[in-house]
Amino acid sequence: MKEIVPVVNIDATITVPGSKSLTQRALIAAALAEGSSSLVGALHSEDTEYSSRALVQLGVAIDKGEEWRVDGRGGEIAPSSQSLYLGNNGTATRFLTSVVALGNTTFVIDGDERMRQRPIGPLMSALRGWGVDIRAEDGGDCPPLVIAAQGLAGGRTVLPEGKSSQYLSSLLLVAPYARTPAFLEVQGPILSKPYVAMTLSVMADFGVFVECAKDFSSFAIPQGCYRGRRYAIEGDASNASYFWAAAAVCGGRVTVSNVPVPSLQGDAMLVPLLGRMGCTVERCGEGLRLIGAERLEGITIDMGNMPDVVPTLAVVAAFAHGTTVIENIAHLRIKECDRLSAVARELSRMGATVEERDAALIIHGKGGVDLHGAEIDTYSDHRMAMCFAVAGLRVPGVRIMGPECVAKSFPDFWERFAQLGRG
Repeated sequence: MKEIVPVVNIDATITVPGSKSLTQRALIAAALAEGSSSLVGALHSEDTEYSSRALVQLGVAIDKGEEWRVDGRGGEIAPSSQSLYLGNNGTATRFLTSVVALGNTTFVIDGDERMRQRPIGPLMSALRGWGVDIRAEDGGDCPPLVIAAQGLAGGRTVLPEGKSSQYLSSLLLVAPYARTPAFLEVQGPILSKPYVAMTLSVMADFGVFVECAKDFSSFAIPQGCYRGRRYAIEGDASNASYFWAAAAVCGGRVTVSNVPVPSLQGDAMLVPLLGRMGCTVERCGEGLRLIGAERLEGITIDMGNMPDVVPTLAVVAAFAHGTTVIENIAHLRIKECDRLSAVARELSRMGATVEERDAALIIHGKGGVDLHGAEIDTYSDHRMAMCFAVAGLRVPGVRIMGPECVAKSFPDFWERFAQLGRG
């Protein structure tokens, strides 16, 4: 348990570790590339350790020095006699499921208890369209998965739904290595589009350019091979969100110096949303500064494209005046925990008035006067721990249970978070 100490004045400049999303995409591209790559600013965390360890099992040499050196194998996938265990790393589980399909033997993809509850059926269906023999051990659509790999046939396939951008990104990353040019269609609404754009950007940086519809409903992926290169990774906007939120909640000033403008990361768009709530936003060198307001106002916003910062926004909303409606977030239910329910439950435990809907959160803010300290259950979810730590900067008695879960994406979060009290 970690009790958060309220802070009277915040005036801090913070750097955050490299983007988890970019690190994992760059790792896949570099591993499949011809030649060696250097990843600058890659994130050292539990999730990226799972990703890199699995790639090593598949024959990729990775040296994690100050810059990560990845010796690509040109799309060749070595056999592995052991299952690839990926914990609760949803991104790696989805990405590696497609990567091992490029091999020529049987692979098993597995994870922890929660990962075994997180569906992957749409990705399995799309891979079958490219000739992949894939099944779930229990006959459902969750890991463990068994892939009898014989490479990708290519041609046309359909992703039955775009509710998780990770399914789509997984398919795109491996499609250049199909035996014939690959075409991908997506049915239904496509959520988290900035993450798809990020994937396409990483692919282009490594030498493969994809043609796609403006609404990301269809893609034509040429045959090709990524080329090794030196690749710089931005600071993580999702992890920066807690520091910007701290300025908003406490009326202080926080500069995150290494999330650039513009950013490849859609979560950086949380900053203008905080601006809508009353904060002042300033560009500062290679980063962004947020200055809190005396009074925050509630907003209504579709967060379908920014699911990872929904918990952060919800905590800020509890300190605003008036109602905040956060819509189009049903996909939060298949994250590391059911984040939609978890956020509603823990805010209510602090005294906030919250309504949970199937795909929305409604927070009736009273400027924070209704809030009190509480023990916060994190559900072993890193984002729950970090967003509720922000509430504790203003409300005495907030105690975070299982604070070590931040290691998933931000191992030294608590040390950097402590910098906010040194202004």
